[in-house]
Amino acid sequence: MKNDHIIFFIGIVSFMFLTSCKQTTVGSDILASNVQSDVIDSTIESKVDSLLSIMTLEEKIGQMNQYNGFWDLTGPRPEEGVAAKKYEHLRKGWVGSMLNVRGVKDVKAVQKIAVEESRLGIPLIIGFDVIHGYKTMSPIPLAESASWDMDAIRKSAEIAAKEASAAGINWTFAPMVDISRDARWGRVMEGAGEDPFLGSKIAEARIRGFQGEDLSAEHTIIACAKHFAGYGFSESGRDYNTVDVGTSTLNNIIFPPFRAAKEAGVRTFMNSFNELNGVPATGNKMLQRDILKNDWKFNGFIVSDWGSITEMIAHGYAKDGKNATEIAANAGSDMDMESYLYVEHLANLVKEGKVKEELISDAARRILRVKYELGLFEDPYRYCNEDREKKVIGSISNQEAVLDVAKKSIVLLKNDKQLLPLKKEGQKIALIGALASDKNSPLGSWRIAADDNTAVSVIEGMHQYKGNTVVYAKGADVSMGKTTFVTETKINTTDKSEFGEALKVAQQADVVVMVLGEIGFQSGEGRSRSELGLPGVQQELLEEVFKVNKNIVLVLNNGRPLTITWADKHIPAIVEAWHLGTQSGNAIAQVLYGDYNPSGKLPMSFPRNVGQIPIYYNHKNTGRPTEPDPDIVFWSHYSDQKNTPLYAFGHGLSYTTFKYENLKINEVNPSHGAPKIEVSVDITNSGDIEGKEVIQLYIRDLFASITRPVKELKDFKITSLQPGETKTVNFVLDNTNLGFYDNSNQWVVEPGEFEVFVGGSSDKTIKTNFEIR
Repeated sequence: MKNDHIIFFIGIVSFMFLTSCKQTTVGSDILASNVQSDVIDSTIESKVDSLLSIMTLEEKIGQMNQYNGFWDLTGPRPEEGVAAKKYEHLRKGWVGSMLNVRGVKDVKAVQKIAVEESRLGIPLIIGFDVIHGYKTMSPIPLAESASWDMDAIRKSAEIAAKEASAAGINWTFAPMVDISRDARWGRVMEGAGEDPFLGSKIAEARIRGFQGEDLSAEHTIIACAKHFAGYGFSESGRDYNTVDVGTSTLNNIIFPPFRAAKEAGVRTFMNSFNELNGVPATGNKMLQRDILKNDWKFNGFIVSDWGSITEMIAHGYAKDGKNATEIAANAGSDMDMESYLYVEHLANLVKEGKVKEELISDAARRILRVKYELGLFEDPYRYCNEDREKKVIGSISNQEAVLDVAKKSIVLLKNDKQLLPLKKEGQKIALIGALASDKNSPLGSWRIAADDNTAVSVIEGMHQYKGNTVVYAKGADVSMGKTTFVTETKINTTDKSEFGEALKVAQQADVVVMVLGEIGFQSGEGRSRSELGLPGVQQELLEEVFKVNKNIVLVLNNGRPLTITWADKHIPAIVEAWHLGTQSGNAIAQVLYGDYNPSGKLPMSFPRNVGQIPIYYNHKNTGRPTEPDPDIVFWSHYSDQKNTPLYAFGHGLSYTTFKYENLKINEVNPSHGAPKIEVSVDITNSGDIEGKEVIQLYIRDLFASITRPVKELKDFKITSLQPGETKTVNFVLDNTNLGFYDNSNQWVVEPGEFEVFVGGSSDKTIKTNFEIR
């Protein structure tokens, strides 16, 4: 093995460290960005300074370059074409990170080139889209958000990190913390829904799960808060589309989960595909350099989204690749994911004076800092243990944990006639729907490391209960042919040839369980929909089965809210079961049979029809409020539909019932300088079985310098109660949750009257009021 360059590196670094560890000089604009509120490890900073001092300009730029896996790493080395060029860049130290390289064997091979063949031996960060699991899949993030259980969500991310790190990966492009109010946008499945408070809590939980307490531990990986910023507000829900929002929405709705991510210690941010104020996010200095790095004091690094630097040309913002490189680097985008532009143009731009070398040094510093935090310089192969890979991935404990969060993610939308829970014996059950036997769709979108057809199907889950007779009929296919992450989904809109068998089975059953919805790849990136009903012929199948047997339990598998107004009107029991991951069928069966009492709550409103979108609970009142007034002829409403959603944010039933009463306010300190308002409420399990409830607290600031929403979630607590048991639940409102960001991006708490609401959903609450003086 060739070690000359390593010896040279160690000698220079030791010399620099012993001779006062002076920091590389940077321009005043960057010094402002480097004044961090976070505690920085001085030892790491000294090492980074020393390393930067011996790096060439090209090597610094190399740290800013990320390549996708480009050849069989255990096969012959590429000798021509793009792959050969990328390989040569690796050997020169011109690659800082690689993505989509996975498995210990391949990761070790590529890391070995970077460490043992480049001049300075700087290790690579290995990135991968670990969105809701690696091999063992948890529910999709929107589903997990329905649990409102931060411990379960953190545990889910922790398991994903353990499996991914065992496969050689040390960086995930998650969590997506974009707030979205538009279910047409396919990527709602990847986020936490419509509310900034809930989204902030979930962002923190997932980051702590991925990153743990020690980034250098072999079982943790760095997280990435994405997409900064506004991506979830793409016009008409069409992916990659324009975003146009006001300052108040940006500060109070879009930014809070990103702020929470930064405060939770997330080490990377990803910018977004969309434009904001006419400027693509990748080239947006206000977002990246002014707000994130300067105002928020973020000391990690920013990576572009896939190819988003070069996409500024298509936006009409950059003239060509060189111009796009100049814009992105000056704006603060530290790492180029798969545009190939930084490594091609940045050195010349520095020499031409169009990009300051201080900016290059700052970006390289941020990336090297994170590599040191990961412990990669201490041991570049710390994530390359084949024995650990075999032991950790798919372990029994991992399966048990994802089953737990899957059950907690299920939302009982409706349960008339008390069809649920199902009796455990003596019933003849018709199980209908192609998704009931599907072992692939439950894995959901963004499961690129998962093996196909490894989910537990609903049929398999229900067969664990032996006391009933379960007869299956497909009824109709959802899709036409095989679908993958990269192919368009072809939906069956014509073939109803198997309806007859389904109707026959349903007619002979005591209860019908119909599993309908979207296939796993019908939501996710690039999968926007203009209609949100049951895809294909499934709605017609549901209506035909209803004609022969009205005792139907509808189980929905989907990655977004759907418009199911017909089902809500006619079907007695509806279960929102999302795409729940590897243990999907077991989780659904345990809820259907009552071995787990559902406690999930919707993180996103379900519209009555697409015409209501965007629809969200924390809307403004307007000058013509949405509630009819006999003195107002014209008011804000539809002439053909209600204003309210079909199912509101926070909605979710249980097999028991809960009663809220005695909502009280204790004004400990009503001063607007340092308010502290204690709120208490009594909650009683008024049913006959044990149940768990998510108790939600909302406020309304009645008069403010900026109009405030009709309700804002400010806290929630989960409690379990035995039948007849009453608990008093306490909340505290103070400076952290009684205010808002004004249009100067300043947090303000203003005096005035407030309403406070507590209940089991945003639309079913009891209320009282208080005043801040």
